Amino acid sequence: MSKQVTRVDTLFLHQVDDDYLVVVQRDGKRVLRGKLELKETNAGPRPLRFLVIRKGEETPRDPSQFVELARSASRIRISQQTSNDGREELKEMLDGYQLEALVVRTCRRCSANGRYSPITDETAIKAEHEYVCRDCAVRELEQELSFAGGLTKAAQERLEELLYETQDLTRITNLLQGELDPDLTKFDTISATTEDVDLVDTADLDVHPNLKSMLTDRFETLLPVQSLAVRNGVLDGDDQLVVSATATGKTLIGELAGIDRMLKGKGKMLFLVPLVALANQKHEDFKERYGHLGKVTIRVGASRINDDGNRFDPNADVIVGTYEGIDHALRTGKDLGDIGTVVIDEVHTLKEEERGHRLDGMISRLKYYCETRAARRDDYGGAQWIYLSATVGNPKWLAQNLRANLVEYEDRPVPIERHVTFAKGQEKPRIENRLVKRAFDTKSSKGYRGQTIIFTNSRRRCHEISRKMEYNAAPYHAGLDYKRRKRVERQFANQDLAAVVTTAALAAGVDFPASQVIFDTLAMGIEWLSVQEFSQMLGRAGRPDYHDRGTVYLLVEPDASYHNSMEMTEDEVAFKLLKGEMEAVRTVYDESAAVEETLANIVVAGKKAKSLNDRMLGELPTTHAVGKLLEWGFIDGLDPTPLGLAVTRQFLSPSEAFRILDGIRNGLSPYDIVADLELAEEGR
Repeated sequence: MSKQVTRVDTLFLHQVDDDYLVVVQRDGKRVLRGKLELKETNAGPRPLRFLVIRKGEETPRDPSQFVELARSASRIRISQQTSNDGREELKEMLDGYQLEALVVRTCRRCSANGRYSPITDETAIKAEHEYVCRDCAVRELEQELSFAGGLTKAAQERLEELLYETQDLTRITNLLQGELDPDLTKFDTISATTEDVDLVDTADLDVHPNLKSMLTDRFETLLPVQSLAVRNGVLDGDDQLVVSATATGKTLIGELAGIDRMLKGKGKMLFLVPLVALANQKHEDFKERYGHLGKVTIRVGASRINDDGNRFDPNADVIVGTYEGIDHALRTGKDLGDIGTVVIDEVHTLKEEERGHRLDGMISRLKYYCETRAARRDDYGGAQWIYLSATVGNPKWLAQNLRANLVEYEDRPVPIERHVTFAKGQEKPRIENRLVKRAFDTKSSKGYRGQTIIFTNSRRRCHEISRKMEYNAAPYHAGLDYKRRKRVERQFANQDLAAVVTTAALAAGVDFPASQVIFDTLAMGIEWLSVQEFSQMLGRAGRPDYHDRGTVYLLVEPDASYHNSMEMTEDEVAFKLLKGEMEAVRTVYDESAAVEETLANIVVAGKKAKSLNDRMLGELPTTHAVGKLLEWGFIDGLDPTPLGLAVTRQFLSPSEAFRILDGIRNGLSPYDIVADLELAEEGR
């Protein structure tokens, strides 16, 4: 016998037809594989033939070599899958040499391939009608994954965790076919948490009598985050950054301060939001709630076109606006009147690549406007600033740099279950339909049906998905006209819709009390979601006055991306988002953004533009930006040229301005110029 098998850890015997497969292991590795045939003798069963198998070839050996191997083995094991007769025959043969063997449960697939893989109740994994070892189950899972398009390491690890947990391969592979096994799709639960806060009685608030009357009719006490804001000086005129989860009552904090100061003659309230859809909703809410106390108007800058002036009244007591709408008023020298309170909702927008620097600049320009206006009349102490967000990764830094008191409330009114399942793009609507039906067919303990928000990455996809829902569903995005959006909002509020399918329009806080959020994709447009955007969107699931819990589903397409500029795949992004840390809110300036904001500051403040630059969150290279503005002919000295005025009033980046100028010089029609701009924006 070869010297390399003189020391044997395990000798394993497994029946294959009429022969027995022999596997010899040393240090956990197979060192010999062979076949054994027995014969019946007067002394009982004995080896008749022993064949060693190497590289597919069978080489006869003296049967005594098998006996030698068996004697040198530390343990001998017989597969439980061997027939009863076979086990008895093997045991009788081994007894004849005074050798003992145990019958063990083994992986049949390994045994058939000459591998010894014992399995137990704890390690066996069910694969259809048999039980296999973990290695065989993982190999089969990997084959299924290759058919599904291939998953990244994080996704594979997640599936393997579930495989070991459930010990059922079929249940795991069914996930790849879009099966909705809630025990397997569930990734985690964000628990409901309530911070212990002494609530403020509305009757004790030091506010204008008309406002107090409204408040005491609606509530006996303020909510926890509202109570914290009052105790931190929101009714004393102190600036505040309020960071608290969706549906915890942040908006009322701004209303408390703004309406109170307005009624006391300390200036009007500006309530500013990032999107037209959200501005429209807030405008309607405020007109209904406060219209009897003062005039409410709206100022938006849709598609960079100034509104016609019919709806906007600069003399109103409450102005609801988009960031761009108010910034356009500042850039064009509009008189906004005396401002007492500015509420910046969704202030985390400051970190966004395109919109962040514009919000940063608008805040600086609006502060300059308010300070200049207050200097003319000093019978009240200037504007109070209140910043609201549900998702800020660096709240202390942000509050310090905004020069605001931080009010942070760690609260989740209802628990949120987060689920992950895998599906091809064309299969997702089928799964979404089942989830929407399941939610709508269920009522909460408060008596409300479950309703769903489906987030996807394009307006076209919104319509495509909503058409495939069996229950009433509607698309909702910025491309719909105002009346249609309002109709959808009304239908959802009345529970006439089971689902809305939207792009980014709802992420920023349009008020749809949904119990369930489904991510049809993890992209918005051609970019992956950030952790902050993802958290903001999933926070729409579950409202304390309506639902017992929120549910979130991520429908992940393996190995998918939605634009060639995307470096990651959807399954990679899914686990990055689920496990990721909230990003810091900071505004980062490249040359283009620095030039754009410096030009806007010059248009608004002239020679004082540098002081506006200096107090913005991002670091602006002012000298370099001014040099570029001079070089490009946007300013003359520190005065804007007609070209500079046109560029800043239309919110054009330098590259967009040059592209338009080139189009004009080349005789292109306005339609061709616009098409060229759109293609450039899409990276085409």
